[in-house]
Amino acid sequence: MDFFEVIKKRASVREYSDRPIEKERIEKIVDAARLAPTARGEEPWEFVVVTDKNKIKELAAITDHGKFLAGATAGIAVFCKDTKYYLEDGSAATENILLAAASLGIVSCWIAGDKKPYAVDIAKALGVKEGLKLVSIVSLGYPRGEVKAHSKRPLEEVLHWEKF
Repeated sequence: MDFFEVIKKRASVREYSDRPIEKERIEKIVDAARLAPTARGEEPWEFVVVTDKNKIKELAAITDHGKFLAGATAGIAVFCKDTKYYLEDGSAATENILLAAASLGIVSCWIAGDKKPYAVDIAKALGVKEGLKLVSIVSLGYPRGEVKAHSKRPLEEVLHWEKF
């Protein structure tokens, strides 16, 4: 799929089929994440892939607005070392996960991590060492039905040349 088509068709999806995601595809998605831009070349990220259904349900129960994670066939937790730009770096990696998944026909949804009260509990549940901050959890799965991207504001409304 053309890059710009991937961007246009990507949508946050919270319902998934039971079809498992192939390990090779998950590795390809995480590989795209690790290639994200990073401030000062720090690459502060670590990625925890979860495919065990019981563990996915456990993580979903810990979140506040991420209960739909329980229906996903996989999840990727994005952690970063506490560097000056960890949030920017981890967010760039998360966006790469979303786009890579979409390019492979896998749907996803970004679940907030940073600054959430449950972030420490997610880290503990995944056995993550101290000093790493949860930036996001991304739910992944094959779509249960038709996926339709939400409409966005037109370019003319958001683009400003030379000044606001």
